Amino acid sequence: MNKPDTNHEAATMASEKLVSCGLDFCSVPDLNNCLITATSARYDFICIPLVHPKLKREFNNNDMKKRPGPFTRSDMILCSSDWNNLVVGKLSPYIDVDVTDPISRKNNEETLNQELALAAHLGLPAISFKLTRNINRNINFARMMHNKATTTYTVQIWVQVPMENPAKQANTYRSDRGDDDPVESTWEWWNSFRLVCDFHVKLGVALIVSHDIPSSEEIDRWLGEPVRCLILPTTIFITNKKGYPVLSKAHQMLLKKFSPLRVQLILSGSNRHQDITFYHNYLNHLAMQNYQRNGPVERFARGYEDYLQCPLQPLMDNLESQTYEIFEKDPFKYNQYQTAIQQAILSKIPESEKDTKTLVIMVVGAGRGPLVRAALKAAEKAKRKVKVYAVEKNPNAVLTLLALEKEIWGDKVTVVSSDMREWNAPEKADILVSELLGSFGDNELSPECLDGVQHFLQADGISIPSSYTSYVSPVQSSKLYNEVRQCKDKDKHPLAHFETPYVVHLQNKYDIAQPQPLFTFIHPNNEPIIDNNRYEVKKFAVTQNAVLHGFSGYFDAVLYNDITLSIEPNTHSPGMVSWFPIFFPIKEAVLLKAGDQVEVHFWRRCNLKNVWYEWCISKPVPGSIHNPNGRSYTIGL
Repeated sequence: MNKPDTNHEAATMASEKLVSCGLDFCSVPDLNNCLITATSARYDFICIPLVHPKLKREFNNNDMKKRPGPFTRSDMILCSSDWNNLVVGKLSPYIDVDVTDPISRKNNEETLNQELALAAHLGLPAISFKLTRNINRNINFARMMHNKATTTYTVQIWVQVPMENPAKQANTYRSDRGDDDPVESTWEWWNSFRLVCDFHVKLGVALIVSHDIPSSEEIDRWLGEPVRCLILPTTIFITNKKGYPVLSKAHQMLLKKFSPLRVQLILSGSNRHQDITFYHNYLNHLAMQNYQRNGPVERFARGYEDYLQCPLQPLMDNLESQTYEIFEKDPFKYNQYQTAIQQAILSKIPESEKDTKTLVIMVVGAGRGPLVRAALKAAEKAKRKVKVYAVEKNPNAVLTLLALEKEIWGDKVTVVSSDMREWNAPEKADILVSELLGSFGDNELSPECLDGVQHFLQADGISIPSSYTSYVSPVQSSKLYNEVRQCKDKDKHPLAHFETPYVVHLQNKYDIAQPQPLFTFIHPNNEPIIDNNRYEVKKFAVTQNAVLHGFSGYFDAVLYNDITLSIEPNTHSPGMVSWFPIFFPIKEAVLLKAGDQVEVHFWRRCNLKNVWYEWCISKPVPGSIHNPNGRSYTIGL
């Protein structure tokens, strides 16, 4: 059996199992028998009450008699590794530290502290409790859990939250309440609780799946939360024709939505079928189906979900061989480039001149040569003559280019070891080809590089790409917000990590609104005075309550005519793996209400040495400028 994945992102896929499953027990007369039952049915861990429900404790010496004897089982029933790996503890449901009576409240506080101390003593990976109401009647409980989490307490805290408010179903049976009467979303319970707990990283959600599935938008909002597991009551399963437990199509789609987050599954309730193993086998079968549906991007990015990476700066830093190799494994990108180059060649040389005219193609930022190969293949397919210059500043990549020139390309290619902006070209180019794009389009300084070389492009010359546009959208992600908060560097400004954009394969997030275009650059740039500074204001409508943690960034590019590349979610190029999105964090999370408008300001600033972004929010509440004057993050020219 595997340890329940309390860190969530650290889960790994076993060859025979694609999902971690737990088994929930309401009462535990014999712990060893419970473990044997779970193990034989292939479950990975069990959830058990820390204390028997009948063994309530009294701590008020004068008013109530103490219960004699131990208040729970001995820790020697299991060995330490079993406690550490196989058991998630459940707090007693009757604990209520928010009661008004001070004596009762004190007794409940002592009971809670006793159970939390027991969980730490046993070395449990996690404890869980059920949230049944709003923070107004949970404020003391939230305080105690937060105080515990901020100490050296190592046990993770799983907050069980029902996906649907029980009052919503109850209202359907009441004549005095209509179906349209508003019922508070349980997400509000969770949100207010974790706000009091300051988004603490040890706090996670154990989402109790309801019989009635909420709206798609409500489910998407949960995708931006630290959901550690889905609790599946056996009552939501139906029986198929062969007598096995299965889920409805709606519940299957729900599990599919959460599968990229690697959530664990916990089965709760009595066994309603012949063998409890049937449930596990079916859930693993669904996980296998979801895994097989993964495309090239999901397979390529496995293990890097929601992992913050600093953007590359290939203009300032020379890339390593391994980095080149990763990017060269993207067949879609280079097929698109090849098609674009072929169309450009055909537009330049008509059939009547194909034997007499030779085109000059300059590949600037040639790397280890994938675009050079694309240009040569395009010319071969077009049946036209070309002369290719491969310009590269990285002396180590030039070694590879020179070897290819000598062994394969011959006189078709001339390798130039130089920064493209400093090279004095011997002739003008008909087609200028580059792949200087970053996750935000212009963030690897493609505008500055191409502006610097366009003087040796013919007046009617073609640039590939011809244009690119960045996009931004507001995003909710407790995971990314906490990842940024945990970054520390004593040599930097205290807020430096909140003023740095990160490249990240976004998974554990909720898109509050659709992306909108931000900055566009066109090449060649024929403006009389070229200025790559930019400033835009974007407004986003909020459709349901949410928490703003930052902005996700994307780009799309037009290579030539209708040949495009895109990582913008609505137009994402199928199977393209070269770029992950970018994430712009904000210093303070902003609580949003349905009907609010998010207004964000973005600047692209340039000087002779650096380029940087600045951003700030002006609505619904104004915030300070992030990264003023590039104090925390710049891109070196």
